[in-house]
Amino acid sequence: MEYFEKTIKEKEIYNGQIISLKVAEVEVPNNIKALRELVSHPGGVGILAYIDKDTILLVQQFRKPFEKVMLEIPAGKLEKGENPEECGRRELEEETGYLAKKFTYLGRIVSSPGFCNEVIHLFKATELYCGKIGGDQDEFISLHKIKKEKVLQMIKNGDIVDAKTISSFMFE
Repeated sequence: MEYFEKTIKEKEIYNGQIISLKVAEVEVPNNIKALRELVSHPGGVGILAYIDKDTILLVQQFRKPFEKVMLEIPAGKLEKGENPEECGRRELEEETGYLAKKFTYLGRIVSSPGFCNEVIHLFKATELYCGKIGGDQDEFISLHKIKKEKVLQMIKNGDIVDAKTISSFMFE
């Protein structure tokens, strides 16, 4: 069987600062018409940052969709025309106050391919040194230095559920 969906028409429902939402009418392989709700996202980066060989930098912040505080690797959204490494280096410094001598591309993940085109590029940052903490005015973050073994246990226990954080360890 050949897998495809032929787009018949699309309608933009919302165009915001970060995402846009379209509804597409498609024809699937058995000639049935279906609707697809599609979120467009510019993509982002996540940084698995090691303060030393055994200690990871994680950031903690409130995540409105889940109405709770979450622990994650430093991360951020790609700006228009920005390459992933530039974004990763910028976000690492803004969120943690650190820069990295070594910045290695690990790979990429798609966050939710059933409805969203977001691609997250993952990097490993080592040989960190002090930079200047920054961030957005509406972003409140606390920095945590946690031993890698404890982070892995927190993932197994379900205390860390963020996909980019979990995935970053798969690429290492």
